[in-house]
Amino acid sequence: MKEHTLEECVRHTLERYFRDLDGESPSCIWDMVQTAIERPMLEVVLQRAQGNQSRAADMLGINRNTLRKKLDHYQIKF
Repeated sequence: MKEHTLEECVRHTLERYFRDLDGESPSCIWDMVQTAIERPMLEVVLQRAQGNQSRAADMLGINRNTLRKKLDHYQIKF
């Protein structure tokens, strides 16, 4: 089984998204992609950090207050 990088997966998914638009004009791509990536990233990192927000924030390279704001924004409970 061939392994893919995250970058390759995102590129492939975006190319498929544009194909599937079938001539329609895209909009809000930045928000769509950010939401699609950020939420699962936060969930997986928090799971890896066993719910420890300080450790998760360190893993993400952001401060704990920023992490808490993002968790509130996405309504992620741990």
